[in-house]
Amino acid sequence: MSLEMSLEMSLGNSDLLRQVRLIDPASQRDQVMDIWIEAGQIRAIEPQLEIPDAQVQDCQGLVLAPGLVDLYSHSGEPGFEERETLDSLAAAALAGGFTRLTLLPDTRPALDDPAQIAQIKAAQRPRNPQLNCWGALTLGTKGEQMCELAELSTAGIAGFTDAQPLSAALLRRVMDYGQSLNQPMAFWCCDRALAGAGVLREGGESIRLGLPGIPTMAETAPLAALLECVAEIGMPVHLMRISTARSVELIGAAKAAGLPITASVSWMHLLLDVTAAQSYDPSLHLDPPLGNPTDRAALVQGLQTGVLDAIAVDHSPYSYEEKTVSFAESPPGAIGLELVLPLLWQAFVEPEIWSALDLWRWLSLRPAECLRQAPAQIAVGATAELVLFDPKQQWRVSPQTLKSRSANTPWLGKALQGRVVKTWC
Repeated sequence: MSLEMSLEMSLGNSDLLRQVRLIDPASQRDQVMDIWIEAGQIRAIEPQLEIPDAQVQDCQGLVLAPGLVDLYSHSGEPGFEERETLDSLAAAALAGGFTRLTLLPDTRPALDDPAQIAQIKAAQRPRNPQLNCWGALTLGTKGEQMCELAELSTAGIAGFTDAQPLSAALLRRVMDYGQSLNQPMAFWCCDRALAGAGVLREGGESIRLGLPGIPTMAETAPLAALLECVAEIGMPVHLMRISTARSVELIGAAKAAGLPITASVSWMHLLLDVTAAQSYDPSLHLDPPLGNPTDRAALVQGLQTGVLDAIAVDHSPYSYEEKTVSFAESPPGAIGLELVLPLLWQAFVEPEIWSALDLWRWLSLRPAECLRQAPAQIAVGATAELVLFDPKQQWRVSPQTLKSRSANTPWLGKALQGRVVKTWC
């Protein structure tokens, strides 16, 4: 019986996790401790505990940390249930250690009115991740007509975004109007006209592979325009899907000038660059596209220097039929909720490029702060919003081992090390 199965079967209403490595970026704690969890609440944290009647679990070598926070991801339901349902999305989140999900509004129908938000929230199930929604900025997320933002802001949304490019004129109007709503707003900077039919970042590798490239300025030109709007209007914004070295430079300069911005990068852009696309795997067709090696290095450094604030999943499920086409013809996007933690741990924490505290800061603490949410606490009396992670457990990525309904990932069929054992929501 695997460790995952044995713990899932034996963890109960009162559990004593013995000698677990406790990681908490909020308190900068990285210690081996005993922790007692009873009825969904943290009851005690000590170097050694003896709790009568508690089920004792030997957790040496395991990591206990705050639940991960998803800044933005796509749901198939409603409209594309063959890709992902809300139930399968929640199952994938639990399997990946996420205790909070934040859904993008590009469902069909779009999340552009309070009734649609209420319908999603009604699907929330006990012991599942907290389900939040980004409200759309424009009707149908089409970038044409602004939604009734004031009405939508009362529906319990996480904030506003289309997760699609907006014209400069509409962007300025949205920011002017949104100042009074006191809600997070997130924008993706992309000039579709400059991007054209590109599928990789423009450069020598895209030419060698014979795939159309997207110039860096397709991201940086609209980013510069947005930063000018922020400087003029003064409204805090979140910058989504940063993917180029030049963007990191622009954001760094803007932060140094005191602009109220935060920024996130997709997890896959930290792990891979255009050189991975020589396999022509359609799951490597992303939007924004995979960058050049210098872009990837700058994104990693941007996190380490604080220019970038958080790592986003941007989970984008597609059916087998949709992705089983040529690279350039496939829809852009890949799943990630179940893969983020083990892959980033092995790529950055295991070789000591990052500390475990760094990883949890960028996957849990800072995403919550970008959403203006109180982060999960590891403290006596706090609700247990936790993930138990085994960095050594090995498993193979397959449609059978994934909880997501879709399997569009370049790691399909590959063996991974590191897996979530238990998630408390």
